Amino acid sequence: MSMTDREYLRFALATLAYRASKTMRDAPESFAAFKADPGSNTPLVIVGHMADLFAWAYTMTQGEPKWHYTPPVDWSTECARFFTALKAVDDVLASDAPIAFDLTRMFAGPVADALTHTGQLAMIRRLAGCPMKGENYSRATIEIGRVGADQTGPDSKNEF
Repeated sequence: MSMTDREYLRFALATLAYRASKTMRDAPESFAAFKADPGSNTPLVIVGHMADLFAWAYTMTQGEPKWHYTPPVDWSTECARFFTALKAVDDVLASDAPIAFDLTRMFAGPVADALTHTGQLAMIRRLAGCPMKGENYSRATIEIGRVGADQTGPDSKNEF
């Protein structure tokens, strides 16, 4: 199967949404404030940063990359803000609008960074005593355009 750069990046966003939603779904209330170490960021701060990454990615699509830090509010607000920002980028990529930024650089910056932070959230869940089940992600139902928190859960045969 041959994909355009936009389709490939949209698949990466859908993959990120699938994995990120798993790290956020069913997390206990205490998880947002958990610190693995006194100097580490909380999951709340990490998810807020992920939302900022995609607000930045959106400005990239407009040809005027600009970073803006938004102080995190609460867990549900920041999770929703992340998925809203992710969808805004996906919507631009799904359109015929010209993209005024190199998509490979967008992948290397905000997308790869958010994938790293998603892994951190998964690790922190284990440290916080609320781990998620392992999963064979190569069998996950990941669909271009599905970038919200409303992801399908893993089929039991994909879990380990």
